[in-house]
Amino acid sequence: MNTESVSIAEIGISGASVAYDKRYSYIIPDELSGTVSAGKRVIVPFGRGSRKRIGIVLSVSECSAAETQKCKCITSVIDSEPVIGGEMQKMLEWLHDMTLCTYYDAFRALIPPGLSVNFTEKYSFSEADTEQKKGLSPQAADLYASFSEVKNRREQEMMISAAFDGTDKAAAEELLSKGLIVRCDEVRRRVKDETLQMIHLSEGFCDHPELFKLTPKQKKIAEVLEENGAASVKELCYLCNITGQVIKNMLKSGAAESFEYEVIRPSEAKADSDPDDIVLTDEQQAAYNGISSLIDSDKPDCALLFGVTGSGKTSVFAKLIKHTLDIGKNVIMMIPEISLTPQTVSRFQSLFGDMVSVIHSSLSMTARLNEYKRIRSGGSRIVVGTRSAVFAPIDNIGLIIMDEEGEMTYKSETSPRYSARDAAKMRCVYHNAVLLLASATPSIESFYNAERGRYKLFELKNRYAGNPLPSVDIIDMSEEELCGTSGIFSAKLVNELNANLSRGEQSILLLNRRGYYTFISCTSCREPVKCPNCSIPLTYHKTNNRLICHYCGFSEDMLTKCPCCGSEKLKMTGLGTQKLEDEISDLFPSARILRMDADTTYSRYAYERSFKAFENGEYDIMLGTQMIAKGLDFPNVTLVGVLSVDKALFCGDFRSYERTFSLITQVVGRGGRSDKAGRAYIQTCVPEHYVINLAAQQDYKEFYRQESALRKALTYPPYCDICVAGFSSVNDRHADDGSKAFLGLISDEVDKGNIRFPLRVLGPARCVFERINGRFRYRIIIKCRNTAEFREFISEIRLRFLKMKEYSDVQLYIDINGDIGL
Repeated sequence: MNTESVSIAEIGISGASVAYDKRYSYIIPDELSGTVSAGKRVIVPFGRGSRKRIGIVLSVSECSAAETQKCKCITSVIDSEPVIGGEMQKMLEWLHDMTLCTYYDAFRALIPPGLSVNFTEKYSFSEADTEQKKGLSPQAADLYASFSEVKNRREQEMMISAAFDGTDKAAAEELLSKGLIVRCDEVRRRVKDETLQMIHLSEGFCDHPELFKLTPKQKKIAEVLEENGAASVKELCYLCNITGQVIKNMLKSGAAESFEYEVIRPSEAKADSDPDDIVLTDEQQAAYNGISSLIDSDKPDCALLFGVTGSGKTSVFAKLIKHTLDIGKNVIMMIPEISLTPQTVSRFQSLFGDMVSVIHSSLSMTARLNEYKRIRSGGSRIVVGTRSAVFAPIDNIGLIIMDEEGEMTYKSETSPRYSARDAAKMRCVYHNAVLLLASATPSIESFYNAERGRYKLFELKNRYAGNPLPSVDIIDMSEEELCGTSGIFSAKLVNELNANLSRGEQSILLLNRRGYYTFISCTSCREPVKCPNCSIPLTYHKTNNRLICHYCGFSEDMLTKCPCCGSEKLKMTGLGTQKLEDEISDLFPSARILRMDADTTYSRYAYERSFKAFENGEYDIMLGTQMIAKGLDFPNVTLVGVLSVDKALFCGDFRSYERTFSLITQVVGRGGRSDKAGRAYIQTCVPEHYVINLAAQQDYKEFYRQESALRKALTYPPYCDICVAGFSSVNDRHADDGSKAFLGLISDEVDKGNIRFPLRVLGPARCVFERINGRFRYRIIIKCRNTAEFREFISEIRLRFLKMKEYSDVQLYIDINGDIGL
């Protein structure tokens, strides 16, 4: 019996489907002993064909040789140091368990895209002597001859690769085994480290300088290096007044050696104000005192800062960040939208200078990687960013702030489908830190937890400096039509815009639909012009005279005939931000208009330039989609117009009322934030709806009371969790049948009495948008409790479904507490 112990690594494999995702055991060969550890990436043979894959090492252990007889060996190690440390290794396991994603998907969520690597197997041709070619099979000999006839090296490599993938694989393997073909693994990182070539004196020169004959200029180099230890090529050229060739000659002689030094670009931000100068109101001071005492307790905790718009939550954040830094701990500050980044970063950099780092998806891969390395090296103590900032490699965290915490952008819509709030809680537990949730319109779930004492609740009931909340009027657009107003604007809103322009004050207009016309239909056959890939009408964009699908990206030139019946009687209806811009220009020719939507902010610095210009008074009216609704602070804005939110109320999601209330309340709160009074007008065709009325009154607590009662009666969060199983296929019947088969698997377990937890299943049913990007979509909604037992159950059901070959063309995803609207 073999009792010898063997080192084993458990590895998560890249590219493994959910059905085959598990911890795979690999032997660590002797030549790699000491180089394999958790958090590093390796190359391993995978599957029946032993094709090489990248894997992330999850753990390393010892076991007996008898237990590893069927295990394969690790081929090579990619990283010299672990890419993720101990805390992030725990986060990887948490993501895998909570979101039911693959191990490697979880790993990729934890690192910036620039750290990702691409792996390819390359083959090269080896010239052989007669002895090597002896004993080759006829097929291998013919294949070798065909390779040798090709003189172009790249073409030769392509032929060899094709042979391994085709019918000549056996012959190619034979050539490989005899050394007539050489295989090598090539790993390339998406973004290379920025490095600097450094020079230092060689060991030989330091021990016996008399053996080296240096020129006068080289002697100058030696003197500088003896004094400083090492210097860059550029520094030596400047200090010694020499050219690079002198250094090259010194390297050739062996007197000096070069090495690469990794460069991390520092932040150029400078603090120009002091957080200690911020004066808090009594309400703010009380909130600050309570939250800072939680931070000082050195225990994990969660607090909700509930304050009306303009109550000065950001000032409280700044004071809390200063307090956290003073006690030697670090901070993560999360914001829901990239559009909020410029103003937020500017505020905190003015207070904390180069201690602030920024992380969000609009940064280039190089810039994002540099910020990641700056944080990891300790060069930054405050991280500001969107959802992904929750995984920033910052240590010793004392405080994590989630501003506008109720926004659904904090929930990932792709694998891993994690909630940034839940991830932040995990990090707070690890670091004994405080999670501070903040909003004027908290999520129903967060306020529910605060009411029940699970979160500490702190309130700011008044605006800073005693400024009143904006006055809000609801305008019935049905009555406006009866009075002869047929345009986009009510007569009242037009008069108020005119008044603002005459006073030199700024206005904000919200319309949550981009494009020019949002609906084009044929008056003959009454069919809308739809996207060929989706069950969604195309939107007309006047800028490029094209019809565009906002879901799959399909676009085509504007049509002159109906694609269904050939009629030329096409009618354009609906309203988008492009048309709104034209309408405002016609009504107010002298007005300077800034449009903010996805079509005008695609460039990297668009948000920063546009918001700065508006803040500086270069525009009179800013119109846009929901990106302008939250978190922005413009002192000269005194008028807000909400043009159309009726559709948002009835979008088929149980959160539609909550989102609509939040959107209206937040955008109304952009007005009157200085000493000038603010006013707002909500244009609607349902003026009696309680959500619109409560938003106009900015009465969150009454909205919460009514919404909470409704959800309790219908059993929706926070009174349960929601798990969505989504199905899609290019074949409508297959998607439908697949969803029913999945339901059948659940029903079987119920019939067997194997389910010992509450479960309520709705569906299957078509999604609101039944076809997107050529795939038909169905879903099952499961009301449940998000426990380990439930996740284990739904994972097992998913695994059984994925093994049903008749539904191999049906894609399945599981999303817990995500969006169910579309």
